[in-house]
Amino acid sequence: MDYPNDQAPGAPVRSGIPEHGRIPKYYAVKAHISLLTEELGEGGLLPTERDLAVRYEVSRETVRQALRELLLEGRLRRQGRGTVVAGPKLEQPLSLASYTEGVRRQGRRPGRSLITLDRFPCSAALAAEIGTERGDPVWHMERVLLADDERVGLESTYVAVARVPDLDADFDPDSSFYSYLRERLGISFGDADERIETVLATPREALLIGAPPALPMLLIHRVSRDTAGKPLERVRTLYRGDRFSFTTHLGAGA
Repeated sequence: MDYPNDQAPGAPVRSGIPEHGRIPKYYAVKAHISLLTEELGEGGLLPTERDLAVRYEVSRETVRQALRELLLEGRLRRQGRGTVVAGPKLEQPLSLASYTEGVRRQGRRPGRSLITLDRFPCSAALAAEIGTERGDPVWHMERVLLADDERVGLESTYVAVARVPDLDADFDPDSSFYSYLRERLGISFGDADERIETVLATPREALLIGAPPALPMLLIHRVSRDTAGKPLERVRTLYRGDRFSFTTHLGAGA
C-alpha cells in the first residue's frame, strides 16, 4: 500500500482515498477546504459557498456537503451568517479529575450555568446507584458546561440530600462540585464506573447547548464512590462531539 511520506499519525490511511482512486466530488472539496483552514488559522473567515463553488468548479450543494462534514468534525463553526475556522477540540481526561480541572489544564476558562437545582423522592433504580433508599430525598442539579463562555456540554448530577444537605444554600453552581465536596465537606472521590456512547441530543438539550439537533454528542454515564467505597453520585454528561475528545493512559495489566 502506498503511504504518503507526510502522512500524519492518526490521519486516515491514504487520506481516506480508496485504492481505485475514485473519490466523491464533495470529499475532494473537503480536502481543499481543509488545506484552506490551515492557511486561515483559528477564527479565519471562510469564503462564501458561492465563492468556494466557483473556486473549486463544483455545485453549491457539493460545497455544502463538504462544509457539513467539517462542521460536524468540529473543524469549522458558524459565526453569525459566516463560517470560521474552529479552534482545537478540548481534551477531557477519562479520570476522576473534574471538568473544571481538565479545561483549566488547556488554558481555557471553565464555567457552568445553572439550569435547575431541585429535590425529589428517589426512585428505586437511582437509589441503588447513589446508596440511598427509595423515597429518600435526592438532589438533581443540571448545568450547562462552558469553556471561555462557549456552551460545550450539559451535566446532570444526582446525589442524596443526606450526603450534601445544604447544596442549595452554600454551593456556588458555577464552581466545581468535586472541589466543594472535598474542601467543604471533607468527601474525596475514590473510584467510579463510566460508560461512553454516541447519541443525538434531544430538542431541549440541543437548545440548551446551542447545537444543531443532528450534531453527534458524546454521552458519559458515571457512578462515583468515595474513598470508603460508599456510592456518592450519579452523573449524566453530554458533550458536543465537535468540541470534545477524550484521553486516557493505559498501563500493562497484571
